[in-house]
Amino acid sequence: MNPPPKPLSVETRQAILHYGTPDFDVLQTGDYVVCAVSGKPIPLDRLTYWNVELQEAYANADLMTRRWVETHPRA
Repeated sequence: MNPPPKPLSVETRQAILHYGTPDFDVLQTGDYVVCAVSGKPIPLDRLTYWNVELQEAYANADLMTRRWVETHPRA
């Protein structure tokens, strides 16, 4: 069982990451990244979805799929 996520407080900092496969590298330490679709913070210990090509993070699978559909129009 995973521990509960840490609440974001006023003392948190946004991290800067390089998204790779299958992991990400931390370029600047911080506590969260911002979802590219919703704009909401994602605590690093809860970050599961990202796009290597676009270098974006997503809060959940639905938002990741929505972004994929937006960036891959049918020909």
